[in-house]
Order: sequence, then C-alpha cells, then structure tokens
Amino acid sequence: MNIKYLPENPYLLLTPGPLSTSKTVKAAMLRDWCTWDEDYNSIVQQVRSELLTISDLDAKRYTTVLMQGSGTFSVESVIGSVIPESGKLLVLANGAYGQRIAEIARYLKIPCEVYDAGDLERHQLEKVDSILADDSSISHVAVVHCETTTGMLNDIEAIGEVVKKNRRIFVVDAMSSFGGIPIDVENIGIDFLISSANKCIQGVPGFGFVVGKTSELEKCDGLARSLSLDLFSQWKTLEEGHGKWRFTSPTHVVKAFRQALIELNIEGGILARFHRYAENQRTLVNGMRNLGLETLLSDEFHSPIITAFLSPKAVSYDFVRFYNELKARGFVIYPGKVTNYQCFRIGNIGEVRPNDMKVLISSVRESMYWK
Repeated sequence: MNIKYLPENPYLLLTPGPLSTSKTVKAAMLRDWCTWDEDYNSIVQQVRSELLTISDLDAKRYTTVLMQGSGTFSVESVIGSVIPESGKLLVLANGAYGQRIAEIARYLKIPCEVYDAGDLERHQLEKVDSILADDSSISHVAVVHCETTTGMLNDIEAIGEVVKKNRRIFVVDAMSSFGGIPIDVENIGIDFLISSANKCIQGVPGFGFVVGKTSELEKCDGLARSLSLDLFSQWKTLEEGHGKWRFTSPTHVVKAFRQALIELNIEGGILARFHRYAENQRTLVNGMRNLGLETLLSDEFHSPIITAFLSPKAVSYDFVRFYNELKARGFVIYPGKVTNYQCFRIGNIGEVRPNDMKVLISSVRESMYWK
C-alpha cells in the first residue's frame, strides 16, 4: 500500500477530537472489509484485547465492548444499560459533558441527582461522601475525567476512593483522556470506563468503547432501555461471535483504530504519549501568556488535552475572524463553551508535536488583528 499520494491536510485540528491523524492511520481505511469475515473479526478481537493490555488489566476480570456511533452513544449505552430500575445515578458535573450525562439519565427516566461544582471548580470530596452517605438509593456515580468544556482534569483517584468507600458503582467518562493520560482502572475502582476511537488513541470517528469489570457487566442482562445501545447484548454478541457485532460495524474505522493502537505502542505507550501531550500543553500555555492571553482555569486544574483561554477584551475582537485568520495559517481551534465567560479553546492532542505548538504561537501573533 503506497500512502505517499494521500493528500496533505490543509490545517492541523487543535480540538479534543476529531483530531489530526497520521497518514498511516488514514491509509488503513483504504481497504474494504466484510463484517462476517473471520479476518475482520480477528481485528476486532485484537482491538478488544489491546485495550485491556494498554490498561494493564487482567482479561479474566475485565472486558471490553465496542459500540457504534460517537462517544456519546457509548456513554448512553452505559447509563441506559447498567442502572437497574431500582437504582439512582449521582452525576458529578463541572461542565457541559457532565451535564450531558445527567440529560441522558433524564431522557431515559433514570432517577438522577447532580452535584454541579461549577465550571471552574472541582468537587469537594467531603460533599460527595456526604451525598452518598445520606442517600442509600444512589447506586451509581458518574464523572467526566477530562471536562473539555474548560480543560478541567478531575481527580478520579480521590473521587474513586470515596465512591468505593461507600460501595457504589463508579462510571468514568474518559472520552478525552484514555490513551493520553495514565489511568489505573483497577486501583481507582472504576467499574465502567468509556472512551472513543477519535481521541487520544488517535483514530477516526465512528465508534466508542467501554472497558469494564466482567462481573458487573454480567449483572446487566435485561436492564437496557434501548435495543441499539444494549451494552450487555453487544458484549455477548462480540464474545460469542468472536468479534462479530450485532449490527453493521464501522469496518474502516476499526481497522484505522487498530493501526492507531500499533502506533501508540511504537511511540512508547500511554506514558510516552502523556509526556508529549503535556509538553504540547506547556508550550501552548507559555506561548499564549507571552502574547498576553490568559487561561480560564488555574494551572493546578489543567489537563494536557485542551486549554480554555479568555477572549481578548478589545472591542474589535471577534472569534470568527480570529478563527479564520488562524485557519488560513494552518490551524483550526474551538470556540468557547462556558456560559459565564467569553473564551476559546485550543487542543493539543493527535498527531501534534511541541514544534507545531511553537508554529501555532507565531500564527496567533500574526492573527491578532485587534492589536
């Protein structure tokens, strides 16, 4: 397969996903596959096995489920499939994606309580402990690890300790962190971890996945509130069909993800990727501050995934114009998503290196038309 003729992208995607991918990941999608074929299903099984390997998890105690659709589909598959009718969900929210989990619960008529810490703060552990101690009907706790609304990195280790102390099921939305930040799933006590193909593994959009305790997933037979998003049935079909999905799987995306996993291992694994992302983010923040642009969050809350910057106060500043100026110079960024603050966001994951961030800073300087 000759990939040198693949067209170059006109810009880098500095977003939390979809993101810029390698040419070899793109090239992996040039072949068609049959969903019933043993060769393709063996690729699915390799992906499932590798997700456990990079998580340092025992395949006898943990398992993986791949689910068609965006990452939110996988979040909804977990929320709608693991909570019994007698259960109740506590959502620890400090951004739009935590609130989305709560919205999913409301759509599915699942009893739900939200502890909203606000966009700029982490959750107080004492309050989480108090909520769980005072309400025995809460069976599950969900939190977003990296809240890309702001770039907040929540302390899932500390939260997990409180959740396990109170003997609840712990659900972690690691959509924008898995593969780019080391996560000790077993020691933290995570029962269900959710992520997506087009985030830190550096694949392309099309499916999400769940890493979970087999013993907990086995309890979910018959609980699902949706046919397509029945996590238990999807798992059983993958297990019994040796990689066969219930419904049409995104074959090209799965093959690209397999290639992305290979490239993650070549890079040195999750820790090596974390170091690259962290260096990207430090380069970004230091450079932006030198230009007079400030971050929304304090440094102690920053993730190495995406950073929110306060919008310039100049009357002439307009995000769309700034966006287009940067796009013309080869970079695409994100608008803000925080209600009470005018800001924009810049991601630094994907096929992006510290030198790319240095070029970005120069491009930002050239794009500051309001100066």
